[in-house]
Amino acid sequence: MSTKNELKKQNKQAADTNDFVSSSEAFLIKNQKKIIIALVALVILIAGFFLAKNLLQNREDKAQTLLTQGLTYVQQGDYDKALNGDNVFPGFVKIANGYSFTDASNIAKLWAGICYAKKADFKQAIKFLEDFSPKSDHMISPAGLATLANCYAEIGEIDKAVKTFEKAAKLADNDATSPEYLLQAGVLLQSQNKQAEAAKLYEKIKSDYPGSSYNFGNVTADSIIEDGLIEAYIESTKE
Repeated sequence: MSTKNELKKQNKQAADTNDFVSSSEAFLIKNQKKIIIALVALVILIAGFFLAKNLLQNREDKAQTLLTQGLTYVQQGDYDKALNGDNVFPGFVKIANGYSFTDASNIAKLWAGICYAKKADFKQAIKFLEDFSPKSDHMISPAGLATLANCYAEIGEIDKAVKTFEKAAKLADNDATSPEYLLQAGVLLQSQNKQAEAAKLYEKIKSDYPGSSYNFGNVTADSIIEDGLIEAYIESTKE
């Protein structure tokens, strides 16, 4: 009895399997065209991704090469050619606008902003420096932010300048440049008679950046170590 039941069960499983296979085959036959189209689309999508990646890399490489040419003009102090280019070099402005989605475009915005700042065209400088996206480096990006802060100060936007200097100091996070940025922010605050806020920044230089030159005083002929310059700034907020 159990043998017959087992046999029926096996026959049923086989029939179900056959039905499933038949249904699958029918589905494939019925939808063969759609499946092929979907597979082709997937292949095109994957190929397009790698093609776009290669094209972007080629644009990146080309733009980086052009940037090097532009830096030569910056070193020479020829900011007009650095910005607008010549017969070979397109200029930082065109690289910034024409090579979108590349790191070179971002760096070109920084250099365009710096060049405009050197020319005292602060509004144009701000336009490019605000478009620049700071990275996690401790030198170039903070310098870009500090330049932007100076431009804000030049057009009288002191609050923006202070905040941007503080942002530059935080990003730089070193004993060499962070104190410089904080000091400039403090001086701007004092120009607005915000002595207490300025004192906090000066105290921050003293506590957070002990290796800063502002914390080291001169040694007198009597071997007495004088207070660092930062103490003078702190005292100036009490006057």
